[in-house]
Amino acid sequence: MTATVADPTRGTSVTPLTAALIADVRAVVARGVSPERTADLVADVLRAYLTHPSLLMADQRVGSADHYTQHVLHAEPDGSFSVVALVWLPGQCTPVHDHVSWCVAGVHQGEESERRYRLVPEGAASRLVATEDVTNLLGSVCGFAPPGDIHEVRNCGAGTAISIHVYGADVVRLGSSVRRVYERPAGE
Repeated sequence: MTATVADPTRGTSVTPLTAALIADVRAVVARGVSPERTADLVADVLRAYLTHPSLLMADQRVGSADHYTQHVLHAEPDGSFSVVALVWLPGQCTPVHDHVSWCVAGVHQGEESERRYRLVPEGAASRLVATEDVTNLLGSVCGFAPPGDIHEVRNCGAGTAISIHVYGADVVRLGSSVRRVYERPAGE
């Protein structure tokens, strides 16, 4: 059985390791550096915790057959950051989207495939162009800040994938970190 500690900000419970991660992220965010630098520093912090089996409790590893599942582990009371575990069953994916804030994501279990896009102006309209396909393996971390954060994430593996995401926003208040959803380019 994994020991738990209360997260007084939202009335949830987290493991002691998750509580330590939250404290370390809080220290980085308190530095007040640029969003890009914050994402880089949070990526370094997250990397140190990712592969520890005691990071999540059993109920924070549960997915849904209908869609990927978001488990909010923490949302800072001042709205400055949130820590979320996303659980992906095989084949589950996000829509193509961007974010309201900087974001750092790391793979805790399994692997994820990510397609990144850029928005290309085309007269009065614009279109998405795929720029890169990335496989995020166990323990890998990536971070980014808007603009330039348009992507789609998918579990292409045969087993459950779990990733830990740290967002520079309160996902409890907002419902998610997604700012906009885009139509997938024709032919994809």
